[in-house]
Amino acid sequence: MVSVVQNVAIDCADAYELARFWSEVTGCPVDPDCRPGDRETQVVLGGGGPVLYFNAVPEPKTVKNRVHLCLRPTDSRDPEVERLLALGATMAADRRNPDGSGWAVLHDPEGNEFCVLRSESDRAAAHP
Repeated sequence: MVSVVQNVAIDCADAYELARFWSEVTGCPVDPDCRPGDRETQVVLGGGGPVLYFNAVPEPKTVKNRVHLCLRPTDSRDPEVERLLALGATMAADRRNPDGSGWAVLHDPEGNEFCVLRSESDRAAAHP
């Protein structure tokens, strides 16, 4: 017997708005049954993966996440970091190295940490 990951739950102040941000990040839609003001909203990831589930809670975020998402862009990492910053993310820690290795740690609009890793093409270019 095993368990299957159904969703990744993310506490937040505004479930619908944070789901809209993550919808833009992932290119996956906000559940069409969800509306602004809903206390629970979700983004259904493609490929049969888990759902990003956003749950409005009254308390603010106060410490570093113990669990976070790591994203691997379909194109190159650095332009993706710039795209995410333009969507409203902020840089938390730049762990990118001059040789192209490493990652960037960003915050979503509510301060939740996530990482942007090198893409497969970035990795292949580093190891021809």
